[in-house]
Amino acid sequence: MLTYTPLDGDHVARLKRVDDHGNTPERALSGGTGTPCRHCLCDVPEGEEMLILSLRPFPDLHPYAEQGPIFLCAADCAAHDPRRVPPVLTTSPDYLVKGYTSADRILYGSGGIVPAHEIADYATRLFTNPDIAYIHVRSARNNCYLCRIDRDAPEP
Repeated sequence: MLTYTPLDGDHVARLKRVDDHGNTPERALSGGTGTPCRHCLCDVPEGEEMLILSLRPFPDLHPYAEQGPIFLCAADCAAHDPRRVPPVLTTSPDYLVKGYTSADRILYGSGGIVPAHEIADYATRLFTNPDIAYIHVRSARNNCYLCRIDRDAPEP
């Protein structure tokens, strides 16, 4: 079973104060679509306040540590249940999916633009390679980080 890992609650709390560029997040009202929160993995509801900030979903700085814009619910939200496919992976026809090694480097040849309904199968195939430690799913249009996929879901 795959685990669809949202941003950790402690990381989200820090990002709400200061982003990975060291800036205070911008505030805006959500239009209701195209504003996926990386903690609950749902679009921020229409008319609700959201934060726009920079995220580097890697523990260290290095050439492969991509950084870019994301949204978070300004109000507290529950973390996505990692055993379920997140809503943010059902709102686009396709996504950029790529594997990373335990050294947080892209495994060349693992990336691809994948139809939404094929993400689980693609991730399962990638995980047959023992060099792949985890997978990132990003927007196929804007390259924005959406979530991480890990091999096994935690027990409920």
